[in-house]
Amino acid sequence: METIILSIIIFGVLVIFHEFGHFSIAKLIGVKVEEFAVGMGPKIFGIKKGETLYSLRALPLGGFCKMLGEDEESKDEKSLSNKSILGRGAVFIAGSLMNILLAIILLSIVFFSMGTPSTSIAEVEKDYPAYSGGIRPGDKIININDQNIKEYSQIETIITENESKDLEITIERDEETKTITITPKYDENLNRYRIGIRPASEKSLVGSIINSIKEIFYLTKSIMTLLGQLVTGRINAGSLELVGPIGVVAIVNQTAKNGILPVILLAAQISLNLGIFNLLPIPALDGSRLLFLAFEGIRGKPVNPEKEGLFHFVGFVLLMILAVFIGYKDIIRFKNFF
Repeated sequence: METIILSIIIFGVLVIFHEFGHFSIAKLIGVKVEEFAVGMGPKIFGIKKGETLYSLRALPLGGFCKMLGEDEESKDEKSLSNKSILGRGAVFIAGSLMNILLAIILLSIVFFSMGTPSTSIAEVEKDYPAYSGGIRPGDKIININDQNIKEYSQIETIITENESKDLEITIERDEETKTITITPKYDENLNRYRIGIRPASEKSLVGSIINSIKEIFYLTKSIMTLLGQLVTGRINAGSLELVGPIGVVAIVNQTAKNGILPVILLAAQISLNLGIFNLLPIPALDGSRLLFLAFEGIRGKPVNPEKEGLFHFVGFVLLMILAVFIGYKDIIRFKNFF
């Protein structure tokens, strides 16, 4: 039961951030938002403030931000359809950007809690060159091969790229500097060259944010590479194990056994995937709406709103069918959990 509640909280936060992105930009450019809903299906309750109904719905999966003129033609000046291409594009892309921002926030929490690796040394392994070369816990690496060291990732990169070549390492100890020569040793277990040091960690808010942004770029690159391989046929779509809400609940259950930080990390990964997925040119998703806007810009006039609305409706139905299929597969795959 606790896992289900935790999963609902995760879904709720992801949805609220995503839909708030649409909501905030829509309000900013003067679009009438008719309803801001968390969840799908029958309405449990709602509160109307101004021109917007804020509602909670029965199924804690998804949500929506209903805007005037989103899927129909309207002459009202507050209609989305009467706003500029740039304005409408900002509304549609804002949801995904908010999910990416949420991923950065969550990863920053994880990195801050774990601490950011520093250039100071916490541990030196006796079987590796750093120890025999004279490096000791408490030393701070300030230069390697005439490269000033500002962060620990530089140390790893230089060692990996130099492989078995000698390294001129300058350390700082008790306000004095010393330069020593060390030859990295190949670690067969990790399949890379190492000198045998472990960095001390420090809690840095700025460092945590920087590391989270770097991680977002790395994960995004990995996702885009995978999508590219799917499009080019280098990977069979049938070989991918797609996971739906039911599967996520099971994964959250497994992850929660290791503590709250892994759950936050999982939520960050889901949020990033949601943000990127919504930008794909798939009917009913924000990406397809952006595609229609691009077509409108090239064509010089918009597509008939009713036809576009029908296109997105059909896409939504197909996505729901896919969701049911994935849900069925999740039940089979995670049957031991239920």
